[in-house]
Amino acid sequence: MDPEISVEEQNPLELDLNEITRELLFLDQWRGVFRYYRLGSSHATPQNHDGSHRFAEETGGGSRMSPSQGQRQLSSSGVCSIPRLAVISSKLHGFPISPAMATMLQRSLFGNTNQVLGSDWRKAHFKFHDPFSDLAFALQVEKGGAQSIQMAVQGSIIKYLLFAREGKDCSLHSLCNLSQREQEQALAAVLAGILWAAGTAQKAIVCFVTKDIHSTSTLDCSRDNFIERLQLFEFSEKEATEKFVYDHLQRFQGEGSHGVILFLYSLVLSRTFERLQKDLDSTTTHLLQSQAGGILCRQAVLNMILTGRASPNVFNGYEEGRSEGALHGVLTRSDVGYLQWSKDTAEGDQLSQVGSRLKTPVFPIWLCNINGNYSILFCTNRQLLSDWKMERVFDLHFYSGQPSQQRPVHLTIDTHSHQWERGHHEDKRGSGRRFSSLEMLIRTKWREATINWNGTSPFF
Repeated sequence: MDPEISVEEQNPLELDLNEITRELLFLDQWRGVFRYYRLGSSHATPQNHDGSHRFAEETGGGSRMSPSQGQRQLSSSGVCSIPRLAVISSKLHGFPISPAMATMLQRSLFGNTNQVLGSDWRKAHFKFHDPFSDLAFALQVEKGGAQSIQMAVQGSIIKYLLFAREGKDCSLHSLCNLSQREQEQALAAVLAGILWAAGTAQKAIVCFVTKDIHSTSTLDCSRDNFIERLQLFEFSEKEATEKFVYDHLQRFQGEGSHGVILFLYSLVLSRTFERLQKDLDSTTTHLLQSQAGGILCRQAVLNMILTGRASPNVFNGYEEGRSEGALHGVLTRSDVGYLQWSKDTAEGDQLSQVGSRLKTPVFPIWLCNINGNYSILFCTNRQLLSDWKMERVFDLHFYSGQPSQQRPVHLTIDTHSHQWERGHHEDKRGSGRRFSSLEMLIRTKWREATINWNGTSPFF
């Protein structure tokens, strides 16, 4: 790769727009190759008003390369073997990712070019429980860093199933009475909707891996890194995005599909590097972090799924940082909310306190972070958060994602019980521990609430 284009020593999130544009000028050299292979279609290829093809926000008038030159470069450069994951034909007319963009994607995720996602990530995909079962609405998840993404998507699936489908009642029964086709329709709509929101309702990018498009080797491909073999499909209409995802849903939900990884790549590219740079702050320069021998998502990834913007923090608006620059919080009220509780969190740490834009979402559904484990709380009554009278006594349903869970846990929340009733409820816990972690989490939203587990033994 041209040494002027390399960003090996730079963090792309610290580059300004002019520098990003310079980095991506390399793509112009490949346009001749694209045309030679007749890449592009009316559905997946955006165009300028004059009819010429473009990709994302890439511009520039760099030198063009003839098809024969492009072929020689492809054959002479280092090529990585295709990993064992679901691949598709390049006849779908996408755009192979450029080496420069592959490097920037890698750095956006890790802050470097030599880390890769482990086996727990590679086997993670979007798979529902059996249709017409007590958990027909729920994704199967396993331990690992991908769990947080799966559960964040799960919140939007419940929102879609309860409140977006016409002619369906808002009930737990409707969530359980799902066919496989209805499960797939929900997943396609939700994945496409999240990508569309990340692209500010202007575009979405979907990433797959193809079997016959290779790119110049610039990253470590010896450890199952397939960023450089991505095929990108860009859409300028939400409906077209959803149809494309539905038609190729096995690329996200099939065994060996690397579905969660591909969704994460699609999410970042839909957001664009320019917007991502503006979203993040001095405390968060990349999206993933190494912890306890694994790779976990930072809050910015979850907020990008929940709100469309990669805000690094959970408070409202902006806060003055302890070092340079303001810290970026959540700027809009989310559709699906977020609650967190950890036994290690200091009560006076204001920056870790969830703001009202996440705590009081549009729909009564919350992604929950309890001691680093992710789960979902939801209510089937859409009016819960719009009518204060509804918050006196109400029901919540809890899905932990644990393999041992066979059905949603039914909780009854009472925010106006008498003091003596609360005291009696607390004393029954005994053993020096008055409440479970789930109850503590619920009280971050309803501070004086008592929780009836309706026959289920409290856990967490």
